[in-house]
Amino acid sequence: MTDLEWKPFSLTYVEYPNGDTIGKILAISSLTPIAIIVGFITLILFRRDLHTIMFFIGALLNEGLNLVLKSVIAEPRPVLRGGLYTEYGMPSSHSQMMWFFAVYSVLFLIFRLRHISNSMMELLWKVMVAVGLVTAASVVMFSRVYLLYHSWSQVLWGALVGVLLGCSWFMLTHLVLTPLFPVIASWSVCERFMIRDTSLIPNILWFEYTHARTENRARSRKLTSMKSQ
Repeated sequence: MTDLEWKPFSLTYVEYPNGDTIGKILAISSLTPIAIIVGFITLILFRRDLHTIMFFIGALLNEGLNLVLKSVIAEPRPVLRGGLYTEYGMPSSHSQMMWFFAVYSVLFLIFRLRHISNSMMELLWKVMVAVGLVTAASVVMFSRVYLLYHSWSQVLWGALVGVLLGCSWFMLTHLVLTPLFPVIASWSVCERFMIRDTSLIPNILWFEYTHARTENRARSRKLTSMKSQ
């Protein structure tokens, strides 16, 4: 075993300067893409919504494109990282992933997640979420430079590719694929796996909340009625 060459798994392996609190916080923040992937898988397993599945497919295509660009451009990571990593650094996969997710999510907030009332509170909530998404993407992008995993050009190009792909994938999903969702949801394989289409529901969060509350109250009244008999 001593003659084996060991290589770190870069998806979860993050280093930061010893005793650097800011570096430690940024190192933790750089794990956000992993949390996003786990969140996608969890949502798909429990909600089985076609739009969520397409969002996840876009994220996977984004990662695949990043691997292709890294192989074609073949630009190494900053010299200060030494021999820690053997893969290339242009463009930054963390930056590309975060900006793809942020841009797609912001467009989803604007064009898909809406309520009939369009109240000021809803607008404020959307602005806060959008600012949070952009801030998270910016922090992760900065962390890759601060921790010397990438240069500024590598994270900025990653951000640009992520933004462009996020916009393109949202337009494709929203304008081309969403009208086909009712047909896709009626396929036998989708019915077997309970894959559903919620594209015609203006605010799926509000719908699920009110539907669950109404069903719970109805079942509670029924249970009370049965006990009283």
